[in-house]
Amino acid sequence: MSKSIYDNPPYGIVLAGNMDEIRASFERFQAMPVDWNLMDEAAPVRPRNQFTIEHPVSAEGPGTFLGEAQRRITLKPTDQEGWWFNRADRAEYLPVGVAVNNVWTTGGVVSNIVLRSGPPSNYIRMVEHIIALRLGMEIDNVLIEMDSGDPPLFERGSLDLVEALEQAGNVEMQKPAHYVTVKETVTVGGPGGSFLTLCPADTKAPMLTMDCAVDFPTAIGRQRIQFPLNFKNFRHGAAARTNTSAMKKVYCQTVGKLFADVRNLGYTEKNVLIAGRRKYVNEPQLIHEGKSLEAVWHRAALDLLAALALIDRGRFLGHVISYKAGHTLDVNMVRMLYQLDLLKPVEV
Repeated sequence: MSKSIYDNPPYGIVLAGNMDEIRASFERFQAMPVDWNLMDEAAPVRPRNQFTIEHPVSAEGPGTFLGEAQRRITLKPTDQEGWWFNRADRAEYLPVGVAVNNVWTTGGVVSNIVLRSGPPSNYIRMVEHIIALRLGMEIDNVLIEMDSGDPPLFERGSLDLVEALEQAGNVEMQKPAHYVTVKETVTVGGPGGSFLTLCPADTKAPMLTMDCAVDFPTAIGRQRIQFPLNFKNFRHGAAARTNTSAMKKVYCQTVGKLFADVRNLGYTEKNVLIAGRRKYVNEPQLIHEGKSLEAVWHRAALDLLAALALIDRGRFLGHVISYKAGHTLDVNMVRMLYQLDLLKPVEV
């Protein structure tokens, strides 16, 4: 990775957050060892045209927010540009487009991106583990049908959906693909020293590269990975489960039972990584050189790519730096890109 990415100042223009806190956090981030550096991989070839899938595919699992119910998701080809959610139980409403202007909330006890369009009942929760596939698999146009606003929860992160789309096959459309980047390096800072930085794409070899780090006061600890986005890397990261702390697990099993959203969660020790203060409660995955990097892969390949998928003007290219960030910070960044007119097209 070119050292110049982190020069003068490395965080560029600060759009939100405290400058001094961001500067200190960036120093802590730069001092963090990289657990896995994949930046030497060749840049992927950028498609000139848009893609959809060849035929519908489905996947099924227990509900995320109503674990006793089986939920089904069906992905279908479409000529309409973009990714769209259509609720079969809300046939009177229009499909909900995957776009930052349709983000309703990023959750409370359960952090997640919720999309909504029109009436409050026309919502879809926990969309991040679905829409990340838009960039990860370079599929521009998909119609997603669901039987409720509660998506299925899988034991292998989003790998079930990756395999379903592999089976669906891709179809090249006679529509040009669109790519965008930021006009200049920008940063948004958040609580606890978190920040998210977006840097413009390299004009000579435009691609999406990521430098992502997490730092938890649990067995997860400090993890950092650097990689270019390609299908191999995305497929690896897509298997990562979301994570929680042992303390939050106790909360959900006690006080949380007073609240319907928590009481009916479909989380189990198979579909969520649970970390105690000094060790994991269940078996961590995505081991590299003896260390589990499941948490940081989940953050990068699923949560962060989902936020970038909310950019509906095209596929985002550039360099992304994420430190201790989460859904709220991600969505705030994308929203400000639109508000401040900070996106520009990229020729590939």
